[in-house]
Amino acid sequence: MHRLPGTTWLPAADRARAGLARQLDRLAPMTTDVSVAARVLPPMLGVDGERRYFLAFQNIAEARGTGGVPGAFAVLRADRGRLSFERFGNNTEMEAAKADLDRRDLQALGAEFTARYRDAAPTRVWANSNISPHFPYAGRIWAAAWRKRTGERVDGAIAVDPVTLSRFLEVTGPVRMTDGTELTAANVVDLTERTSYARFGDVTRRKAFFVEAARAAAGRLMAAADDSRMLPRLLVAVYHAQRDGRLKVWSAHPQEQRILEPRPYAGALPDAPGPFAGLVVNNAAGGKLDYYLDRSLVWEAEGDGCSGGGRPVTVTVTLANRAPASGLPGYVTLRADAPPYRTRPGDNRLLVSYYAGADASLTGATLDGRSAQVAADVERGHSVFTLDLELPAGSRRTLVLHLLEPHADRTPTLLRQPLVTPLRAVLKPGGTCHA
Repeated sequence: MHRLPGTTWLPAADRARAGLARQLDRLAPMTTDVSVAARVLPPMLGVDGERRYFLAFQNIAEARGTGGVPGAFAVLRADRGRLSFERFGNNTEMEAAKADLDRRDLQALGAEFTARYRDAAPTRVWANSNISPHFPYAGRIWAAAWRKRTGERVDGAIAVDPVTLSRFLEVTGPVRMTDGTELTAANVVDLTERTSYARFGDVTRRKAFFVEAARAAAGRLMAAADDSRMLPRLLVAVYHAQRDGRLKVWSAHPQEQRILEPRPYAGALPDAPGPFAGLVVNNAAGGKLDYYLDRSLVWEAEGDGCSGGGRPVTVTVTLANRAPASGLPGYVTLRADAPPYRTRPGDNRLLVSYYAGADASLTGATLDGRSAQVAADVERGHSVFTLDLELPAGSRRTLVLHLLEPHADRTPTLLRQPLVTPLRAVLKPGGTCHA
């Protein structure tokens, strides 16, 4: 199609060609995903034998590397293409479970992972099990923790969030919970990530509400999946959810995982060389204030060439805390970190990590115009620069990183961490850089 002439003597034909080309460009990624799915879906759906998956509902009001802290969960069973849920639970059931990692698991995580996240203890602290943005790490830890707690093995792990449920409810229509609450595409995010904290003062009741919401939405989805009229729209919703990083899948079967990992729904942090830009925040306060978090990133290559064997790049990260000054429940404004300095309800604390390409080096950093000390690390080949940031209610803070990156003539691959409010990102390529 793109090899055909762009203009002819017939304007109607030109418009038709342009329209068809745009449609094909949109369909190309989807057809690639369909091709991959055709190879791995049959075994994953239990054609060759029953499969079971650990399904986590991520609470994006408290940020973690893959999205939000793992809250409610379910065990999904696939048997000859039929899906059903064996059980539902909440994060309290998993808090005492330690990931019992075998030799293969330890090798997959590697010494680099252990060194970077030693203090967070992701294999022992359930709330930190997905602190890394590389979802295969979280999937492996969840599977090992479930095995340790129950003695049962799962064939993989899946993560979704309330925005994913919203997209599904757009297709299936609303569902009513046992207490009469109606879950809709319009209210499910606000209800689960904000309103419920004010509605339920008792933690046990609130967690039970989260599990019931997950159960109700999942049940409606299973019924819709059997409806041939809804199935095409559901597949489109699945496609958009995985494209935005809100639906992630990991397989415990190595041959399947090798096929899945290059696709967006694997949630993998790519380890290929080349320019890269990723802003990842992890909540360090223990509250649920990331519902009110705004994030923006501006990446700009400087000048028209290279200096000192690399390309100068300036990265500007702006974080804003829209939390109201009063009226939020104590569970939302909780400061489990117990800082040694005075804070007010609504003040937040974040570990802010910027993921650059391989071999990028930091030449300077400022926070709100003043020099800042940033910790340097490496994850899956990426240079990572992290700042422990206090973000008071109603404040906006700006982190500027000055980097020297290896030669490249293209804009970076962008990592978008899925939270309540999407990341606003601007990439400004510089001139051609010749080695």
